[in-house]
Amino acid sequence: MRDLPFSLDQLRILKAIVKEGSFKKAADSLYVSQPAISLQVQNLEKQLNLPIFERRHKKACLTEGGHLLLHYSTRILALCEETCRALEDLQNLQGGTLIIGASQTTGTYLMPRLIGLFRQRYPQVNVQLQVHSTRLISWCVANGQVDLAIIGGEVPNELKNILEVTSYAEDELALIIPTCHSFANSYNIQKEDLYRLRFIALDTQSTIRKVIDKVLSEHDIDSSRFKIEMELNSIEAIKNAVQSGLGAAFVSVSAIAKELELGIVHWAKIENVTIKRMLSIIINPNRYKSRATTTFSKEILTLFVKPSRYEEVIDNYYI
Repeated sequence: MRDLPFSLDQLRILKAIVKEGSFKKAADSLYVSQPAISLQVQNLEKQLNLPIFERRHKKACLTEGGHLLLHYSTRILALCEETCRALEDLQNLQGGTLIIGASQTTGTYLMPRLIGLFRQRYPQVNVQLQVHSTRLISWCVANGQVDLAIIGGEVPNELKNILEVTSYAEDELALIIPTCHSFANSYNIQKEDLYRLRFIALDTQSTIRKVIDKVLSEHDIDSSRFKIEMELNSIEAIKNAVQSGLGAAFVSVSAIAKELELGIVHWAKIENVTIKRMLSIIINPNRYKSRATTTFSKEILTLFVKPSRYEEVIDNYYI
């Protein structure tokens, strides 16, 4: 086998430069000097006999060869991490590291509770949480950068034959309206009433927005007729907008426990319409699965059904 024209340190440096956006920030993140970073890049380009970066408007951009090297670097470094964790797991059956991924709403409102319950039982396990879009987190699982993830959307088509998808639990999406709205005095509203509301919505490409539109369409509700006041990319921003009286919105019930308890938004039920989406657990069966990953996968199924504060609030909301 011939000598490799790169080292793992050089691949780490390449990845850091791309992630941080500059040689200086990459040097700071790796706790080395900028000249040391530059020298390593020069040596890498010399060893490969091709340029990795080119200067554009004082910014270092990857060449075609650089993009190709980055693609394989990500896979190589992920496999190295996986190897280290497998060895650590073998030596220390009571510890280990667990990297969990989640889509935006799930990662913000559900995962902290599940991780907290898991850490109470297994305080020795180092748990890390990464929150991204469903698409990005699915790729992280496929590449081995994340052990498992809980998502609320569809796995990208190109990954459906790679990832193992297990149904986890249903997540209901609630219609919330300002407490000052006339509909706040009603237990139910009619389908036709939706066309009289002003809406605060997530952008059209968001997973939740697609689920809502699909379910409403199945109930003969045309969401394209909704009066969209504004589109926001944050659930917290949407809740604040509703509290301020700017409009109505569909959000996960897991995100509104505090608001319902304080009485600062109203959950308006739509007669004969319930909007739910399936949360799924995804793993890559071809990657090493640590004992911590296996344990978490088994236990979260029981952790979810245990009563929680937001479930109590929601269950008691209309009593």
